[in-house]
Amino acid sequence: MSAVIEAWGLVKKYREVIALDGLDLTVPEGSILGLLGPNGAGKTTAVSILTTLLEPDAGTARVAGIDVLASPHEVRKRIGLSGQNAAVDEHLTGFENLDMIGRPVSARAQPSRSRARIVGS
Repeated sequence: MSAVIEAWGLVKKYREVIALDGLDLTVPEGSILGLLGPNGAGKTTAVSILTTLLEPDAGTARVAGIDVLASPHEVRKRIGLSGQNAAVDEHLTGFENLDMIGRPVSARAQPSRSRARIVGS
């Protein structure tokens, strides 16, 4: 099985603060990954790099086989990001949250619902 996310030696620093210190990560296609750790462990920084919101100071990463630094637009065309507080209504199901977040991307209900069913299964 191929990897959908790969990272090697990711580093992110903010002056003297090291937010991410050499993260290596491989996520096989079709798996579900949870990032756990205390505040300040680098979870948000890692996700921000993998979703092209931040550039690492060192290291490389690929998402869906695409280098996040060389082709960030291509990465963004293939992924979506929903934060834990993204729901408009706290009573939405996981499927309903994914469907709601996906609609602005596809602009139609059916593609959004199909993608939400795949992720939610």
